[in-house]
Parts: sequence; structure tokens; C-alpha cells
Amino acid sequence: MTATPASAPSPSPSSPLSPRYARYSALTLRQHGPILEIVMGAAQSANQKLATADANMHRELAEIWRDVSADPDVRVALIRGEGKGFSAGGDLALVEEMSNDFATRTRVWHEARDLVYNLVNCDKPVVSAMHGPAVGAGLVAGLLADISIAARTARIVDGHTRLGVAAGDHAAIVWPLLCGMAKAKYYLMLCESVSGEEAERIGLVSLAVDEGELVGKAFEVANRLAAGSQSAIRWTKYALNNWLRMAGPAFDTSLALEFMGFAGPDVHEGMASLREKRPPRFD
Repeated sequence: MTATPASAPSPSPSSPLSPRYARYSALTLRQHGPILEIVMGAAQSANQKLATADANMHRELAEIWRDVSADPDVRVALIRGEGKGFSAGGDLALVEEMSNDFATRTRVWHEARDLVYNLVNCDKPVVSAMHGPAVGAGLVAGLLADISIAARTARIVDGHTRLGVAAGDHAAIVWPLLCGMAKAKYYLMLCESVSGEEAERIGLVSLAVDEGELVGKAFEVANRLAAGSQSAIRWTKYALNNWLRMAGPAFDTSLALEFMGFAGPDVHEGMASLREKRPPRFD
């Protein structure tokens, strides 16, 4: 049987969590000394399902980074998925509600904006460990992490154009910077998947490793960050992330266009094709 990231042991026992995290239910949080482990899909993995960003998880993914910044006991956050993969796309029930209801669309737009900006502005370093499919809101955290580590066999997909909406979320703010405009346009416009090995080759992720080594390597990197000079590491992150802040207008535009698409006709065909497991037919 192939080892999975979910089966890899943590480097230290869990310690009590701060009460500030009591309100989180979709995300599973574990404190390992100065490292906060954030697990998507722990409850869903027992049913062999990927972590789907329903309304609760989408909200929590946007909010967690403020608490990480404010927690004096956390030096590093590590985010990963449990079970078959890192993350699935958005919950289709939520997508349908967004397409039909202005208030829901406005709320989720606000959360999507906060997810990106809260990650960029989180003053603690973030490490991601991606295996299997990495799609949707979880992928935002996976690729905006300061150190992104992928299993060589991971499948990174920005699925927006397949759904019939513009590639918003994190795509415009970080893909061109990481892998160049030509590669960004190819993968985002055609909705092509990128293996973890190829993602490392083109610069989309920091590192690719064998799947059985993924979680161990992520904790190794997190421990090194936690042991380093916190002021030096955090200020280096702040300075480097000014490249992302300068791309803020491009991100805001892409997000607005994405959510305008949720009010259009193509998203209904995109949803139908996903439910029926067939290629979309956009008129």
C-alpha cells in the first residue's frame, strides 16, 4: 500500500490549542510546539472524499490567517489536506447558490478577497504540503504559502474556466510571478493540470518530493523556520510580499470578473457538466 501524507507521523505531540480557535469546525487544527497544523478534509477523509470548500470551510480559510498572526504561541503555520488529496473545488451547492443569489455572491466575494489578502499579510511564515488533487480555495493557500511543497504526483488545477468563470481567486496575483505569463496563460486559460514535478520545474511551487516524504519534509521546513530569527524571517516575508501587493489591482479585477461570471449563463453549463461528468458545451 502506498504511504499517504495523512499517515505520516507528526514530529511532536499535539499541545493544547488557544481558545481563539474554538470557533473553527471545518478545519482541523493541531498545535505542535510553535507550529500550528491546519488540516483540510479530516472529517471528509473517512468517507474517501476530498476537502470541499463549502460555506463553512471557505469562511474559515479566509479567517484563520488573522488568528495565526495574532497568536503569540505560533511561529509557523502548516496547511495540508487529509485523505485522497489536498483540496477539491468549491462545493457545487454553494456555487449554485452564488449564481442565483446576490447576497451570497457578495458574501463569498468578500471572503475570497480576504483569503488572499489575509494570507499575503499574515506575518508568520506559512508552509503548504499538497498531494493528490489541489483545486479551489485550498489551492489559494497552497500556492500563496511562503514555502509550497508538492508531492511529485500531485495534480494542481485552477478550475475556473472549466466552470465557466474567469480565473480569479489567487491566479492573477501570483501565477505570472511564479511561472511567467506564458505558462500562466496556458494553464489558466486551458484549465490544464500541472503535476507536482512539473510545478517545481516551472517555478510554481518551491519543492516537489515523493508523496510518502511530503508531510515529513513540510514539518522539517516548518521547524527550521520556527527555529530561525523571527524578526528576520517575518520582515523578509513582508518585503517580498510587496511584489504581491503591487499586483493587488490585477487581483481585484480578476476577482470582480470571476464573480460577474457567477451571475452569467456559462456557470450553469459548467455546473451541469461537472455533475454529469462530461465536457462542458459553452454556446
